[in-house]
Amino acid sequence: MMVQDRNDAVTSQLLTEETTAVTHKLSTSIETRTSAPQSLPTLPFDLVAEILCRLPVNLLLQLLYLCKSFNSLISDYDFAKKQLRMSAARHHLIMRSQSGLCLLDSPLPSVFSTSRVTLKQTELSYPVSLNNGCRLKVCSCDGILCINTTIPYERSAILWNPSFRNFKILPPLEFEWEYGTAPPIYSFGYDHFIDSYKIIVVSNCSSKKGKIEVGVHSLGTNDWRRIHEIPISGRILESGIFVSGTINWLVFDISNWSSGLATIVSLDLEKESYRMLPQPDLEWQFWKNSLGMLRDCLCIFDGNHDMFFDVWIMKEYGNRESWTKLNRVPRMINYVTHITKILYMSEDDQMLVDYNDSGVAVYDYKNGTFLNIPKIENLNWWSINPKVYVESLISP
Repeated sequence: MMVQDRNDAVTSQLLTEETTAVTHKLSTSIETRTSAPQSLPTLPFDLVAEILCRLPVNLLLQLLYLCKSFNSLISDYDFAKKQLRMSAARHHLIMRSQSGLCLLDSPLPSVFSTSRVTLKQTELSYPVSLNNGCRLKVCSCDGILCINTTIPYERSAILWNPSFRNFKILPPLEFEWEYGTAPPIYSFGYDHFIDSYKIIVVSNCSSKKGKIEVGVHSLGTNDWRRIHEIPISGRILESGIFVSGTINWLVFDISNWSSGLATIVSLDLEKESYRMLPQPDLEWQFWKNSLGMLRDCLCIFDGNHDMFFDVWIMKEYGNRESWTKLNRVPRMINYVTHITKILYMSEDDQMLVDYNDSGVAVYDYKNGTFLNIPKIENLNWWSINPKVYVESLISP
């Protein structure tokens, strides 16, 4: 098990023991505070909140129904945001099943520490509009998943928190696009200025002209708003990456696919304005390059090599000089497709690598060795599309 995971486990154990020791006293004294004389010494409620916000989500969900005061505190949005900041992050690997009707979930410690992973299957209460057996696409932010189908004419999507099992159906899209063109692409991020989450959709509806129309939905509202089109012609193939209050896409030049030219376009969620980000010097191929995020930094996965792929990381967002080639990661022997990504990097520099239809592998880039290749039973890799998300109490 990773050093960070062991530290997290010790911290959680200590906090759990402390919480268990005071739980009965707290629940009894808080509930009877106004109806009976105080007979036992109690911790100040502010201190209780400080203790609880450091606990993992699974323990807080157990305490949710212990007493009304705990329920009110843990259900509070401000507490959920603080818990997300203060607690040790619990990252999970989530995968789409071939049927498209369930998600398979596994905590990352098990992926890093064992050679065989047993995934938990979680049935979702999908709205009828998504319960059609079609392939699903998923993006996430702060523990909330945005799920939509890959049908070009599908106009619905949902937000879902796997911890709470509750979801929100987003309003239907009002864009017009040609039948048979690419499906809408959803992205998801947090706007600090209004303290709310925004869902961004690009329609690619006029792909022949290269025009990319964009819509925004802010949580708490009932509709979509059109904003300015992306200011360059091209095509977007994947969900944008949320980094530093912005959504970032690779936009490929469709007027000359063979050139593989691409531009990194950034949308500021507060100002809803665009900028073109500087890029490192590398060769672009739309089937070999993609964006990602590692350690809260924007990164590029460059697969323009036969034996390895390069990982570039932008250590200071927006600064061209901060682009750094992090490392070269070798390909697997049975590697087939070109798109390869790093899903997660641990504190002790172990990488969870997504080799697409060849599976996932744990790679120690300091030592240059593969630690294990987790085996996941009864799944076909081409239909999985693994993602990493963080547990949270935030409700969509």
